[in-house]
Amino acid sequence: GLNLSAEVLKHQSTVEKYAKEYRISDYVNYLLAIMQVESGGMLEDVMQSSESMGLPPNSLDAESSIRQGCRYFAELLAKADRLGCDLDSAIQAYNYGGGFLDYAAARGGRYSFQLAQAFAEEKSGGVRVPYENEISVAENGGWRYNYGNMFYVRLVSQYLYAAHFDDAAVQAIMNEALKYQGWAYVYGGASPASSFDCSGLTQWCFGTVGITLPRTAQAQYDAAQHIPFEDAKPGDLVFFKGTYDTPGVSHCGIYVGNGMMIHCGSPISYANLNTSYWQEHLYCYGRLP
Repeated sequence: GLNLSAEVLKHQSTVEKYAKEYRISDYVNYLLAIMQVESGGMLEDVMQSSESMGLPPNSLDAESSIRQGCRYFAELLAKADRLGCDLDSAIQAYNYGGGFLDYAAARGGRYSFQLAQAFAEEKSGGVRVPYENEISVAENGGWRYNYGNMFYVRLVSQYLYAAHFDDAAVQAIMNEALKYQGWAYVYGGASPASSFDCSGLTQWCFGTVGITLPRTAQAQYDAAQHIPFEDAKPGDLVFFKGTYDTPGVSHCGIYVGNGMMIHCGSPISYANLNTSYWQEHLYCYGRLP
Protein backbone atom coordinates (compact mmCIF):
# COMPACT_ATOMS: atom_id res chain seq x y z
CA GLY A 1 0.00 0.00 0.00
CA LEU A 2 1.09 3.55 -0.71
CA ASN A 3 0.55 6.85 1.05
CA LEU A 4 -1.62 9.59 -0.37
CA SER A 5 0.63 12.50 -1.36
CA ALA A 6 0.64 15.85 0.43
CA GLU A 7 -0.67 17.39 -2.83
CA VAL A 8 -3.76 15.18 -2.66
CA LEU A 9 -4.28 15.55 1.11
CA LYS A 10 -4.44 19.34 0.81
CA HIS A 11 -7.73 18.83 -1.10
CA GLN A 12 -9.25 16.58 1.56
CA SER A 13 -11.54 19.22 3.10
CA THR A 14 -12.91 20.14 -0.36
CA VAL A 15 -13.51 16.46 -1.11
CA GLU A 16 -15.30 16.11 2.25
CA LYS A 17 -17.46 19.15 1.45
CA TYR A 18 -18.69 17.84 -1.92
CA ALA A 19 -18.91 14.22 -0.78
CA LYS A 20 -21.32 15.47 1.89
CA GLU A 21 -23.29 17.50 -0.67
CA TYR A 22 -23.73 14.42 -2.88
CA ARG A 23 -24.39 12.16 0.16
CA ILE A 24 -21.32 9.98 -0.32
CA SER A 25 -19.38 10.95 2.82
CA ASP A 26 -18.62 7.27 3.46
CA TYR A 27 -16.50 7.27 0.29
CA VAL A 28 -14.00 10.08 1.00
CA ASN A 29 -11.17 7.49 1.18
CA TYR A 30 -12.09 6.24 -2.28
CA LEU A 31 -12.37 9.74 -3.76
CA LEU A 32 -8.92 10.67 -2.44
CA ALA A 33 -7.47 7.41 -3.81
CA ILE A 34 -9.08 8.15 -7.19
CA MET A 35 -7.58 11.63 -7.14
CA GLN A 36 -4.17 10.17 -6.34
CA VAL A 37 -4.37 7.85 -9.36
CA GLU A 38 -5.86 10.49 -11.68
CA SER A 39 -3.45 13.35 -11.00
CA GLY A 40 -1.36 12.82 -7.88
CA GLY A 41 -2.85 16.21 -6.96
CA MET A 42 -0.47 17.78 -9.48
CA LEU A 43 -2.90 18.76 -12.26
CA GLU A 44 -5.43 21.58 -12.07
CA ASP A 45 -8.27 19.17 -12.99
CA VAL A 46 -7.33 17.05 -9.97
CA MET A 47 -10.01 14.39 -10.43
CA GLN A 48 -9.75 14.43 -14.23
CA SER A 49 -13.52 14.79 -14.28
CA SER A 50 -14.04 17.30 -17.10
CA GLU A 51 -14.60 14.51 -19.64
CA SER A 52 -17.47 13.11 -17.55
CA MET A 53 -19.19 16.50 -18.19
CA GLY A 54 -18.53 16.22 -21.91
CA LEU A 55 -15.77 18.85 -21.72
CA PRO A 56 -12.25 18.56 -23.15
CA PRO A 57 -9.64 17.06 -20.78
CA ASN A 58 -8.20 19.37 -18.12
CA SER A 59 -10.75 22.13 -18.56
CA LEU A 60 -11.81 22.40 -14.91
CA ASP A 61 -10.16 24.17 -11.98
CA ALA A 62 -9.45 22.16 -8.83
CA GLU A 63 -12.68 22.92 -6.96
CA SER A 64 -14.89 22.36 -10.03
CA SER A 65 -12.99 19.16 -10.73
CA ILE A 66 -13.65 17.87 -7.20
CA ARG A 67 -17.30 18.90 -7.32
CA GLN A 68 -17.80 17.08 -10.63
CA GLY A 69 -15.70 14.09 -9.52
CA CYS A 70 -17.88 13.66 -6.42
CA ARG A 71 -21.07 14.16 -8.39
CA TYR A 72 -20.01 11.66 -11.04
CA PHE A 73 -18.91 9.04 -8.49
CA ALA A 74 -22.24 9.50 -6.65
CA GLU A 75 -24.07 8.85 -9.95
CA LEU A 76 -21.99 5.72 -10.57
CA LEU A 77 -22.65 4.43 -7.03
CA ALA A 78 -26.39 4.99 -7.49
CA LYS A 79 -26.35 3.23 -10.87
CA ALA A 80 -24.30 0.33 -9.45
CA ASP A 81 -26.82 0.03 -6.64
CA ARG A 82 -29.76 0.00 -9.09
CA LEU A 83 -28.12 -2.64 -11.28
CA GLY A 84 -26.86 -4.80 -8.40
CA CYS A 85 -23.17 -4.13 -9.16
CA ASP A 86 -20.46 -4.04 -6.50
CA LEU A 87 -18.29 -1.12 -5.40
CA ASP A 88 -15.20 -2.16 -7.39
CA SER A 89 -17.33 -2.10 -10.56
CA ALA A 90 -18.28 1.52 -9.77
CA ILE A 91 -14.61 2.39 -9.22
CA GLN A 92 -13.66 0.86 -12.58
CA ALA A 93 -16.57 2.77 -14.17
CA TYR A 94 -15.02 6.05 -12.97
CA ASN A 95 -12.32 5.26 -15.52
CA TYR A 96 -14.32 3.41 -18.21
CA GLY A 97 -17.62 5.29 -18.03
CA GLY A 98 -21.03 4.18 -16.82
CA GLY A 99 -21.40 1.68 -19.68
CA PHE A 100 -19.08 -0.64 -17.78
CA LEU A 101 -21.79 -1.04 -15.11
CA ASP A 102 -24.28 -2.30 -17.71
CA TYR A 103 -21.60 -4.69 -18.98
CA ALA A 104 -20.81 -5.88 -15.43
CA ALA A 105 -24.51 -6.20 -14.48
CA ALA A 106 -25.13 -8.48 -17.47
CA ARG A 107 -22.31 -10.73 -16.20
CA GLY A 108 -23.28 -11.08 -12.54
CA GLY A 109 -22.46 -7.60 -11.20
CA ARG A 110 -19.19 -8.60 -9.54
CA TYR A 111 -15.97 -6.86 -10.50
CA SER A 112 -13.01 -8.99 -11.45
CA PHE A 113 -9.81 -8.05 -13.24
CA GLN A 114 -10.79 -10.49 -16.00
CA LEU A 115 -14.08 -8.62 -16.51
CA ALA A 116 -12.30 -5.24 -16.72
CA GLN A 117 -9.79 -6.70 -19.18
CA ALA A 118 -12.51 -8.25 -21.38
CA PHE A 119 -14.36 -4.92 -21.57
CA ALA A 120 -11.23 -3.04 -22.66
CA GLU A 121 -10.37 -5.77 -25.16
CA GLU A 122 -13.81 -5.44 -26.73
CA LYS A 123 -13.77 -1.61 -26.76
CA SER A 124 -10.23 -1.40 -28.16
CA GLY A 125 -10.77 -4.08 -30.79
CA GLY A 126 -7.94 -6.00 -29.14
CA VAL A 127 -5.33 -3.24 -29.66
CA ARG A 128 -2.61 -3.36 -26.99
CA VAL A 129 -0.28 -0.58 -25.87
CA PRO A 130 2.82 -0.79 -23.67
CA TYR A 131 2.02 0.09 -20.08
CA GLU A 132 4.61 -0.54 -17.43
CA ASN A 133 4.25 -0.33 -13.70
CA GLU A 134 4.66 -2.81 -10.83
CA ILE A 135 1.11 -4.10 -11.21
CA SER A 136 1.00 -4.50 -14.99
CA VAL A 137 4.47 -6.02 -15.26
CA ALA A 138 3.58 -8.65 -12.65
CA GLU A 139 0.25 -9.39 -14.37
CA ASN A 140 1.21 -9.55 -18.04
CA GLY A 141 4.72 -8.21 -18.61
CA GLY A 142 3.60 -4.59 -19.05
CA TRP A 143 0.73 -3.82 -21.45
CA ARG A 144 -2.92 -2.83 -21.41
CA TYR A 145 -5.67 -2.67 -24.00
CA ASN A 146 -5.94 0.71 -25.66
CA TYR A 147 -9.16 1.69 -23.90
CA GLY A 148 -9.21 3.26 -20.44
CA ASN A 149 -7.09 1.45 -17.88
CA MET A 150 -7.96 -2.15 -17.11
CA PHE A 151 -5.76 -1.95 -13.97
CA TYR A 152 -7.73 0.96 -12.51
CA VAL A 153 -9.23 -0.83 -9.48
CA ARG A 154 -5.83 -2.18 -8.51
CA LEU A 155 -4.23 1.25 -8.90
CA VAL A 156 -6.89 2.87 -6.70
CA SER A 157 -6.73 0.04 -4.15
CA GLN A 158 -3.06 0.71 -3.47
CA TYR A 159 -4.08 3.93 -1.70
CA LEU A 160 -7.03 2.59 0.24
CA TYR A 161 -5.41 1.15 3.29
CA ALA A 162 -2.85 2.21 5.83
CA ALA A 163 0.06 2.54 3.58
CA HIS A 164 3.05 1.08 5.20
CA PHE A 165 2.79 -1.41 8.03
CA ASP A 166 5.64 -1.00 10.49
CA ASP A 167 5.25 -4.60 11.44
CA ALA A 168 6.80 -6.93 8.85
CA ALA A 169 4.37 -9.76 9.72
CA VAL A 170 1.35 -7.48 9.18
CA GLN A 171 2.82 -6.31 5.86
CA ALA A 172 3.27 -9.93 4.76
CA ILE A 173 -0.30 -10.84 5.77
CA MET A 174 -1.67 -7.88 3.77
CA ASN A 175 0.49 -8.66 0.74
CA GLU A 176 -0.82 -12.23 0.80
CA ALA A 177 -4.47 -11.15 1.14
CA LEU A 178 -4.13 -8.69 -1.75
CA LYS A 179 -3.03 -11.47 -4.11
CA TYR A 180 -6.60 -12.75 -4.01
CA GLN A 181 -8.45 -9.46 -4.56
CA GLY A 182 -11.36 -10.16 -6.92
CA TRP A 183 -11.38 -13.93 -6.23
CA ALA A 184 -14.75 -15.55 -5.61
CA TYR A 185 -16.19 -16.45 -2.21
CA VAL A 186 -16.32 -20.26 -1.95
CA TYR A 187 -18.07 -21.75 1.09
CA GLY A 188 -15.59 -24.04 2.86
CA GLY A 189 -12.69 -22.70 0.76
CA ALA A 190 -9.41 -22.44 2.64
CA SER A 191 -6.59 -22.29 0.07
CA PRO A 192 -5.72 -20.74 -3.31
CA ALA A 193 -6.53 -24.10 -4.90
CA SER A 194 -10.23 -23.67 -4.09
CA SER A 195 -10.47 -19.93 -3.32
CA PHE A 196 -11.72 -19.00 0.16
CA ASP A 197 -14.53 -18.26 2.53
CA CYS A 198 -14.12 -15.51 5.17
CA SER A 199 -12.28 -17.48 7.86
CA GLY A 200 -10.47 -19.57 5.24
CA LEU A 201 -8.85 -16.38 3.92
CA THR A 202 -7.81 -15.11 7.35
CA GLN A 203 -6.50 -18.55 8.34
CA TRP A 204 -4.46 -18.82 5.12
CA CYS A 205 -2.99 -15.29 5.24
CA PHE A 206 -1.98 -15.52 8.91
CA GLY A 207 -0.63 -19.01 8.24
CA THR A 208 1.87 -17.60 5.72
CA VAL A 209 3.64 -15.82 8.61
CA GLY A 210 3.49 -18.84 10.92
CA ILE A 211 0.39 -17.84 12.92
CA THR A 212 -2.01 -20.77 13.23
CA LEU A 213 -5.66 -19.77 13.36
CA PRO A 214 -8.56 -22.17 13.92
CA ARG A 215 -10.92 -22.70 10.99
CA THR A 216 -14.19 -20.85 11.68
CA ALA A 217 -14.95 -17.19 12.38
CA GLN A 218 -16.36 -18.12 15.81
CA ALA A 219 -13.27 -20.20 16.69
CA GLN A 220 -10.98 -17.37 15.57
CA TYR A 221 -12.98 -14.97 17.76
CA ASP A 222 -12.59 -17.40 20.70
CA ALA A 223 -8.82 -17.60 20.13
CA ALA A 224 -8.24 -13.84 19.89
CA GLN A 225 -7.77 -11.25 22.60
CA HIS A 226 -10.73 -8.85 22.28
CA ILE A 227 -9.88 -5.18 22.01
CA PRO A 228 -11.93 -1.95 22.09
CA PHE A 229 -12.84 -0.43 18.70
CA GLU A 230 -10.66 2.62 19.28
CA ASP A 231 -7.56 0.47 19.91
CA ALA A 232 -7.79 -1.49 16.64
CA LYS A 233 -4.60 -1.57 14.58
CA PRO A 234 -3.86 -2.81 11.06
CA GLY A 235 -3.47 -6.58 11.16
CA ASP A 236 -6.14 -7.09 13.82
CA LEU A 237 -9.07 -9.36 13.02
CA VAL A 238 -12.53 -7.82 12.87
CA PHE A 239 -15.61 -9.89 13.72
CA PHE A 240 -19.29 -9.53 12.83
CA LYS A 241 -22.59 -11.01 13.99
CA GLY A 242 -25.81 -11.51 12.08
CA THR A 243 -24.41 -11.26 8.55
CA TYR A 244 -26.26 -14.48 7.95
CA ASP A 245 -28.50 -16.64 10.07
CA THR A 246 -26.10 -18.30 12.44
CA PRO A 247 -25.63 -17.94 16.19
CA GLY A 248 -22.45 -16.19 17.36
CA VAL A 249 -19.81 -14.71 15.10
CA SER A 250 -20.82 -15.04 11.44
CA HIS A 251 -18.09 -13.20 9.51
CA CYS A 252 -14.52 -11.97 9.89
CA GLY A 253 -11.99 -9.83 8.04
CA ILE A 254 -8.58 -8.25 8.51
CA TYR A 255 -8.48 -4.61 9.62
CA VAL A 256 -6.23 -2.52 7.38
CA GLY A 257 -6.57 0.91 8.98
CA ASN A 258 -8.50 4.04 7.93
CA GLY A 259 -11.82 2.36 8.73
CA MET A 260 -11.21 -0.29 6.08
CA MET A 261 -10.90 -4.06 6.08
CA ILE A 262 -9.98 -6.65 3.51
CA HIS A 263 -12.25 -9.69 3.66
CA CYS A 264 -13.66 -12.53 1.68
CA GLY A 265 -16.99 -11.03 0.73
CA SER A 266 -18.24 -11.82 -2.72
CA PRO A 267 -15.57 -11.42 -4.08
CA ILE A 268 -12.46 -10.90 -1.91
CA SER A 269 -12.22 -7.12 -1.62
CA TYR A 270 -11.78 -4.08 0.57
CA ALA A 271 -14.79 -2.88 2.52
CA ASN A 272 -15.53 0.36 4.31
CA LEU A 273 -16.42 -0.42 7.93
CA ASN A 274 -18.15 2.94 8.35
CA THR A 275 -21.04 2.02 6.06
CA SER A 276 -24.36 1.34 7.78
CA TYR A 277 -24.34 -2.39 6.95
CA TRP A 278 -20.99 -3.15 8.58
CA GLN A 279 -21.66 -0.80 11.52
CA GLU A 280 -24.88 -2.68 12.21
CA HIS A 281 -23.08 -6.05 12.30
CA LEU A 282 -19.67 -5.04 13.71
CA TYR A 283 -19.10 -7.02 16.89
CA CYS A 284 -15.50 -6.90 18.03
CA TYR A 285 -11.85 -6.56 17.07
CA GLY A 286 -9.43 -9.29 17.96
CA ARG A 287 -5.66 -9.46 18.34
CA LEU A 288 -3.69 -12.68 18.35
CA PRO A 289 -1.75 -13.24 21.55
